[in-house]
Amino acid sequence: MRLLLGGYTADTGGNATGIGVLHAGAADDALAGGGLGRGRDAVATGGSPSWLAAHPALDIVYAALEGAGAVQAFRRVGEAAFAALGRPVPAGDAPCHVAVAPDGAALTVSCWGDGRVVKMSVDAGGVPSTPMRGVPAADPHGGGAAAPADAAGDPDLAAAVQALRAAAGAEYAHLVPDLAASAPEPSGEPPATAAPQRTSHAHQARHLPGGLIATTDMGFDLVRFWRDGGEGLRLVQEVTLPRGSGPRHTAWHPSGHLLVITELSRELFALAPDRSGAWRLVGGAPLAAAALDGDMAAEIALSRDAEFVYAGLRGTDTIAVLRVRGAGAEFAPVALVESGVAWPRHHVVERDTLLVAGQHSDEIASLTLDLRTGVPGRARHRVTAPSPSCLLPIRS
Repeated sequence: MRLLLGGYTADTGGNATGIGVLHAGAADDALAGGGLGRGRDAVATGGSPSWLAAHPALDIVYAALEGAGAVQAFRRVGEAAFAALGRPVPAGDAPCHVAVAPDGAALTVSCWGDGRVVKMSVDAGGVPSTPMRGVPAADPHGGGAAAPADAAGDPDLAAAVQALRAAAGAEYAHLVPDLAASAPEPSGEPPATAAPQRTSHAHQARHLPGGLIATTDMGFDLVRFWRDGGEGLRLVQEVTLPRGSGPRHTAWHPSGHLLVITELSRELFALAPDRSGAWRLVGGAPLAAAALDGDMAAEIALSRDAEFVYAGLRGTDTIAVLRVRGAGAEFAPVALVESGVAWPRHHVVERDTLLVAGQHSDEIASLTLDLRTGVPGRARHRVTAPSPSCLLPIRS
């Protein structure tokens, strides 16, 4: 089996040089349990292709160039070679996810840095254009106080620094000086106490049956539902999750439930529509029975029969396994196993194999799945891969 690798390049502090190529067994194998190997890059991107998505009918792949704030299309020109198709299309600050409409006529782009959800039209040749921003999110929990001024009393600079720290995220915020924390207190006055500033962080979009599009906003704890109105995205509904939960990615369960993994609270939630069609929160559970304070959840994937959920946890670098019960809204923790990599950012299930991308260990590991218990074994194969962030199986 052949897969493409998204990753982080030098513009975002990573080691990748473009879209990589991964072989799991022979390139034409239907299974992914064989030895892992890497070929030459499919294409040099000149920026971080942190997320990849394939066109449903054409040999075209779309990359979120996170550091450049744009989406670039690449067309296949060989077995594992691609070339740029058209020019990069601006999306927003730090686009981290691209979802392709089932008919291939549009892209939905999620921007982590500024919270934008952007629709791009796609022509018959697969070229995207015409970015149109959806309605910005508002914090249903209240956004806290405005950012304080810096030591020199410049509120504009302080606001810019605050936004930069928010865009850097929990992982890299310490690299940006906190002017508010270092500013001297006014003479004779006690320090002011303010709620932390919250920022919209769109993280993923998923096309659902019936034409709905679900997006997550990690910063405002929202799952938002849209329809494509032709000229742009039309907001239909929002579902609010608990404050500070941080909804990150989703999976569609064949029972009709949208499963949502939360990065910050490390939980799995189930959403479903009621008889009127309005979406509701109908179930949820922690990702693991043990406390995992300090961990950040990453990707969610289902087993081939959708009986098990696999959730990546960065920190302990583990994979949480849960069994789906009842009508699809109940979950029972099954196991917490080693992922085989450091900082498991993304993983995919290919039949009896779990492939895991370790962003910080610069490697991909494959774990064999026990189809009866759903539990992955220890890493069976591994291969070096620079700063991997996304795994995308491609057609042979």
